[in-house]
This record gives sequence, C-alpha cells and structure tokens, in this order.
Amino acid sequence: MSDRPVLHVKGRVLAGPDDVRDELWVIGGRVSYDRPAGARDVTAVEGWTLPGLVDAHCHVGLGPEGPVDAATAEKQALTDREAGTLLIRDAGSPSDTRWVDDREDLPKIIRAGRHIARTRRYIRNFAHEIEPPDLVAHVAREARRGDGWVKLVGDWIDRDLGDLAPSWPRDAVQAAIAEAHRLGARVTAHCFAEDSLQDLVEAGIDCIEHATGLTDELIPLFAERGVAIVPTLVNIATFPSLAAGGEARFPRWSAHMRRLHERRYDTVRAAYDAGIPVYVGTDAGGSLAHGLVAGEVAELVTAGIPAADALAATSWAARAWLGRPGLEEGAPADLVVYESDPRADVRVLASPRRVVLNGRVVE
Repeated sequence: MSDRPVLHVKGRVLAGPDDVRDELWVIGGRVSYDRPAGARDVTAVEGWTLPGLVDAHCHVGLGPEGPVDAATAEKQALTDREAGTLLIRDAGSPSDTRWVDDREDLPKIIRAGRHIARTRRYIRNFAHEIEPPDLVAHVAREARRGDGWVKLVGDWIDRDLGDLAPSWPRDAVQAAIAEAHRLGARVTAHCFAEDSLQDLVEAGIDCIEHATGLTDELIPLFAERGVAIVPTLVNIATFPSLAAGGEARFPRWSAHMRRLHERRYDTVRAAYDAGIPVYVGTDAGGSLAHGLVAGEVAELVTAGIPAADALAATSWAARAWLGRPGLEEGAPADLVVYESDPRADVRVLASPRRVVLNGRVVE
C-alpha cells in the first residue's frame, strides 16, 4: 500500500483544451478518474486544475558566472515549483543535476546536456567552446548525456564583424544534427539573428530558441518543416539594456538587438499564424530569475496568441511535444490548482492555489 495520501481534486479539471471534467482522484501518486472504493483520509483540493506547467527553456544549475552548487540549484528548482512549473526542459547547463531525479519534491527535468558553442562565441563558463571539426563528436557526447535533446549556440556576436553572426558552417551543422538524430536525440539552437536560421532548418533542426530573427521569408520554411520555436519573450525584454551596454564598443550589434526587440511581438504572432509550434520558455538561469512562467504566458498573449493556445503552450501541447503525460489516467499526479479559469485570464497562473507533485501537495 502506498503511503501517499488519496486526493480528491474537485471543481473543473482541464485535462485537455476541450476535455473538461468535474473531478479526478490521486491514488498512489497517480491520476485516476474512477472513485476509489473505501478510501479513507481523503484530502480534498478544489479549483481549476491544469497539468503541471512546462518551462521549455530553463537552466537549473546555472548562474551568471557558470555552474552553481547543489544548494543554489535546489533553490532554483523550488522557485520554479512554487510558480507551478513541474516539468522543465533544461536547455543547456554545465552542472550535473541528475540528483534532482531522486527528489520527488522537485520538478522533473529533461536535459539537453551542456551548450555547444564556437570558441569565444558565447558566455564564458557556460558552454563547450569548440571548432567545427569537433562538432559531431561533441553533439554525440551530449546526446548520450542528455535526455533526448542537444543544445547548439547557433549565433553570437562576432567581435571582428561587430554584429551577430552564424556560429557554424552548413556542412558541419548538417552532419552534427544527423548524428544526434541517429542517436535518438532532437536538436535545438540558440538563435537571435536571421542569418543562421535557413541553414539550421534545412539541416534538420527540431527547434529554435528565441527565434527573434524569423522573417517573412523564413516563416514558410519553418512551417513546412515543423520546426518549433520557444520565444523566451521575458528574456527578449532585456535586449534594450544589453544594447545600451554594448553601444560604445559594438554599435552595429546594439542597433541590431534593438530592431529584433522592437519587432518581437510581430515575429511571434506571424509564426503562430503560419502554424509554427510555439512553446513557453523563460530562459531562467544565468542572469534571469526563475519562476517566470506566468509572465511568459502573458507575453505570448500580448503578442497576439489566443489565451487558450498560450495556455496550451505551457500545458497540454508542451507536454505532448516533450513526450510527457498530462492528466491522463494513470499518469503521475503533477498538477496545479487555481482560483479561477486560466483560459479566461492567464494572469491567474501567477497565483497557484495548490501545487501537487507526484501525488503530494507541495505548495
């Protein structure tokens, strides 16, 4: 007999965008829609229930200077949990966070291994910094270390050029993506600017992070190939301050960053309108705070994505994309309960009433 409590979740259970139920039960830490016979010591939880939220671009174990200790990583994970984020795609980290898997009170993490960047073309202490001949070998290593994802740095500032520029030649990235796919891993890439995108998509990439460089010419290619984007708009909000800080040394780069920021909402809405899958990610870690998932959903709505679809991008659709269950029968009971219907106003996501992880009320 499991020592987990029996929970009775009442109110409105949003099992899917069009699947609304009156109740569910949590038995042995798992979801059931069948009333248990003779259950005692039942705890009732009432409200509007969603699957545990997804942050599909998050960095547990990463701080402004690089890797952080386990205590700091734990605080990051707990902050995300308090915000209702119960599933994280860790989009690149130099820290080994496998110990989190043994903690039933911490969010589940899908890892992409460590970032892979060009030499001196990324934030110091974050990535493997290599040259193109070594790309396939490093992708293979991170594919084996991760949980089905690999993270490339697709572009970064080229100091000689004074602006953003692609990190990898087409043939190198094509071979690397093919190797990742052979090993059963998907590949995503950090990309701010325009110039790297066509090569990456035509090389078979699965996802682009940030994607501020999407243009009207590139959007049909993304849609045709089914390449997802994770816009991280709460991070893109920092572009003006970054641009101001680099103005004196790299004026061309600063102007470019401002242009990307100015059209960020139009870019995301155009991608959505074209049928490109859009998912919620905050880019927490490094210099950005954890626990910002509600703010990112609100940003997608500000960009013009309907509330129901912005909600799906951090719940049902995001979980399906990452291959993890939601509130299906027998699934792990990871769920968040709210005072009111988040489909009517996504701002309610900022104030979870209850958080249930692995069948236990943790918040």
